[in-house]
Amino acid sequence: MPRSRSASSSSGGGPWALITGGSTGIGRELARFAAADGWNLALVARSRERLAEAAAGLAADHGVEAVAIPMDLTVPGAAEQLLARVDERGIEVEFLVNNAGFGRSRPFHEVPLSTQRKMLALNIGALADLCRLLLPRMLQRGRGRVLNVGSGAGYVPGLGFTAYAATKAFVLHLSEGLAAEYAGSGVTVSVLCPGPVDTPFFGAAGMPRPGGIRGLALANPRAVARAGYRGALAGRVVINPGLLSRLVPVFTRLSPRAVVRWAGRLTGAQLRGPKR
Repeated sequence: MPRSRSASSSSGGGPWALITGGSTGIGRELARFAAADGWNLALVARSRERLAEAAAGLAADHGVEAVAIPMDLTVPGAAEQLLARVDERGIEVEFLVNNAGFGRSRPFHEVPLSTQRKMLALNIGALADLCRLLLPRMLQRGRGRVLNVGSGAGYVPGLGFTAYAATKAFVLHLSEGLAAEYAGSGVTVSVLCPGPVDTPFFGAAGMPRPGGIRGLALANPRAVARAGYRGALAGRVVINPGLLSRLVPVFTRLSPRAVVRWAGRLTGAQLRGPKR
């Protein structure tokens, strides 16, 4: 695949990609594709050790610069603090990947308020803040790419994690709106909406990893990341990797909302597995 990159950044060492949640799962796979294509990396996540290991491995494997920036993006003002740390290093971000996020698979009233606030702060607040802070710089340069990692859950209410699905609906709508608003500016905004992916998400969400036939529906994180990376470079707005994730938006557009809600409840029960 040709390298669809922007001009070198002010750091003089090639273009930079900023990837949140870059230490595991889809984020780490996205970082691998970007590094293999020559992008320098600024990786952000909470786990200092895991993040440092990821940055060191990517730098060694691909000969790029990779900076680990351990941060909790749920803290108020985190996006501004992150941008200040990026600026201190002379990094000019030309590719923003908002991948960090989490969910909880419990009835809405059972999710601790503190957990819900962190989920909203990360899935919505940090993502929107980083878009707002970095888009003006990209627009001024006349080039840049944003990839927001959403979810197929953004099309379907419920699924056993109502608030999480609502945050991903926000990500989808925000991304499509920004893409339309800045069309023709040289800055593209894309959103990746996979179905269930074989990542640590299930453990963090308090769900068992689906096994048996249900486990076959899990997408490979590398394949999902490949679709997201290539789609973002191509300027695609909505990226639905795999057959299942392409069918979901069609189903939700053509079906009555009552049917969509029913399907959400049924799918959520399947994802959670049998009660214990």
